[in-house]
Amino acid sequence: MSTRAEAKATVEDISNDGDLNTAQTQISRKGFCSVRHGMALILHLCNFSILTQQMNLSIAIPAMVNNTAPPSLPNASIERPPTGSPNHWNETRQAPEAVGPVYDWSPEIQGILLSSLNYGSLLASVPAGYLVGVFGIRYLAGAAVFVSSALNLFIPLAADAGVALLIVLRTVQGIAQVLTSIGQYSIWVKWAPPLERNQLIGITISGSSLGALIIFLAGGVLCQTLGWPYVFYIFGGIGCVCSGLWFLLIYDDPVEHPFISTRERDYIVHSLAQQDCVPEWSVPIKAMMKSLPLWAIIVSHFSEYWYFYILMGYTPTYISSVLQVSLTESGFLSALMLGVTFICTFLGGLLADFLLSRKLLRLIVIRKLFTAVGVLLPTVFSVSLSWVTSSFSTTIAFLVLCFAAGSLCQTGALLNFLDIAPRYSGFLKGFLLLFSQISGAISPTVAGVFISQDSEVGWRNVFLLSAAVNVSGLIFYLIFAKAKVQDWAKKQTVTHL
Repeated sequence: MSTRAEAKATVEDISNDGDLNTAQTQISRKGFCSVRHGMALILHLCNFSILTQQMNLSIAIPAMVNNTAPPSLPNASIERPPTGSPNHWNETRQAPEAVGPVYDWSPEIQGILLSSLNYGSLLASVPAGYLVGVFGIRYLAGAAVFVSSALNLFIPLAADAGVALLIVLRTVQGIAQVLTSIGQYSIWVKWAPPLERNQLIGITISGSSLGALIIFLAGGVLCQTLGWPYVFYIFGGIGCVCSGLWFLLIYDDPVEHPFISTRERDYIVHSLAQQDCVPEWSVPIKAMMKSLPLWAIIVSHFSEYWYFYILMGYTPTYISSVLQVSLTESGFLSALMLGVTFICTFLGGLLADFLLSRKLLRLIVIRKLFTAVGVLLPTVFSVSLSWVTSSFSTTIAFLVLCFAAGSLCQTGALLNFLDIAPRYSGFLKGFLLLFSQISGAISPTVAGVFISQDSEVGWRNVFLLSAAVNVSGLIFYLIFAKAKVQDWAKKQTVTHL
């Protein structure tokens, strides 16, 4: 209680002085050796773990499914027969040979299993955002990391028990994972000084790119050597360790953290002294729906994730089918692009904070500039792919540049909701996640229809449609986006006569 009182007194002193910048410079920054950067690293590892858990079934399912046996019961388990036949489906796919049980799951059942994670995410995104905003993230999101990781350990047993149980387990996993995805943004409302927010969030979300990179590289190897169940055991175990670190080091408020130094705590409190971020039970839905800056962010999320899901879902297919390379090589090339995304996401956050701290650009200019670059460059490179397919190196370079430039959106429009309504960050992230998932459900389906009609023309139409959606969203965002706290997001005071 004394610590909290001291912090409040500090805030009052800063408010009375009225010079926030001077107060910030008087307090020594601790750089990367600080509790807040340690928390960013823990969140990075949690994102790494969650992403590997989201993708491990996609990596393991070729080894889990018996593709040579006639259709049988959905949860039937058999030992994989010898694969010496030259016409064997797995040799064509170059999928990892299973060391473990194999199931007779039809393509329809496989699709349901892979989609079941999204069922939970869609159901829980908005309610999870509200709960995180009201109750804080330490216990809710920390428990969610543990639940998702623990359930990951039981996926091999659930697969043996039957498809229905596996679908239920994956759905619950989706609910737990969406709590973590939303909570990681809310925590920086109270922990990230304005001049460090981009780099801290960049460190945090880059864990997802690293997780995708590692699961691409290691997943198939684990299936071939140790057996596909170990893909779930290893990454589920890593998640359990991350959840332990979460409860040890993650706190909702720097004032409550037992290991933070007084100087660092005071620096954070000083820098956020003028920011009203205390959550409330009530949410001004009507005012939100009338807010053009919020709609700019919503439209931008929909359009940018349209393109994102096209890239993530179809890049390996594009490389293997258009460039005529094996799926193994395609996987390594895809991992290369994710590695570039991991680096650029981190560097983008550092660059944004550098521009902001040196007062070279205002925050809204940074948001719009990074969004414009992150949309226009990938659009130009992806549309140009149809004319450079004869050159393998040029095609790969264009794809790498698409991923690299697209990562800048993470420091642009995708973070803008924290600027306009920090007190409702949890609810807004859940709300925006819903639109992102809707976009992710539509765009791959539309792309599949185009590609199935005509491969060469289909790919060109996919990229042209994505460009149209992406640029339209960018134009709307550039016109209406703001970076100041909106009136409906400020604390309302009632004066009694």
